[in-house]
Formats: sequence, structure tokens, C-alpha cells
Amino acid sequence: MTEETAGIPEYGTPTLTVQLKMLDDGLEPPSYAHPGDAGADLRARVDVVLAPGERCLVPTGVSIALPDGFVALIHPRSGLATKHGLTVVNAPGTVDAGYRGEIAVTLLNTDRTQTIKLRRGDRIAQLVIQRVEYARFLPVEELDGSVRGAGGFGSTGGFGAQA
Repeated sequence: MTEETAGIPEYGTPTLTVQLKMLDDGLEPPSYAHPGDAGADLRARVDVVLAPGERCLVPTGVSIALPDGFVALIHPRSGLATKHGLTVVNAPGTVDAGYRGEIAVTLLNTDRTQTIKLRRGDRIAQLVIQRVEYARFLPVEELDGSVRGAGGFGSTGGFGAQA
């Protein structure tokens, strides 16, 4: 494995180069677990114990330099979320292109009874890199119409038929 292919599935072709600075030589760098995965796993830099309902900012030992026009989004790992109730508080977390500090993940234990114990090196979140569109906001008196209109939360129906 070379620097250019680190973290990329064997047959994958990188489409973007992102500078990576590991702040802790004892941790694995972000990597994709399976071919075709959108998110690269981030690992805990420290041991963490989260009581039910508790949250904690967990350092990952990773800093990156994204090219302009890109963002890194921090998502929960689905297995931890569904099996253990561990999620990312501000999901997805946003790492802007200009940020050069350590990436940290705010984890929340949503389980009502079980404590979650994480060890240094455990995979705790996924880093998804995406292209960003920059909008020019144009003030108008009225917005163009749409089929949905102003229908918001619950506008397409609920969990059961309403009588």
C-alpha cells in the first residue's frame, strides 16, 4: 500500500487527494472498511465511558486539509447507532475546507439503561467527503411555486390513517 492508496479499497481509484496529518502515531488513519463505502472510519484517540444520556467530545487524532469546494461530514456509524444507541449529536458534523485542527466527534449515548465503553482505537464515526455548491442568495418578493408549497413537518401524512 502506498501513500496514494492508503484507505482506498484495492480496486478503488481515488478521485480526490486530501492532506492528512495524524496527531497520534498509535492510531490508524481514516480508512474505508468495504469496497464502495462512502465513509472512512474515524477512531477514538482516548478511552471513553458514556453513561445513559451522556455526551462527550471525543478526539480522533486526525487533522485534514480539504481542497476549497469540499466539506467533510461526520456521520454516526450505523452499527453503533442501531445496536448500542451511540450517535453523533450534531449529525452530520461539518468540517469546513479551511479547518486545520483536530477532528473531534460529539458522541451521545441514547440508550436509557446501558453504559457504553469505547476504547482508544475503536471506530466511532464515519468521515464522508462531498463537493460543496456555493449559492448566490437572490432576494425576491415571492418564491416560485411548487407542488409541495409550504407543507412542512408531517405534511405528507402520519403513521396511521386519520379518520
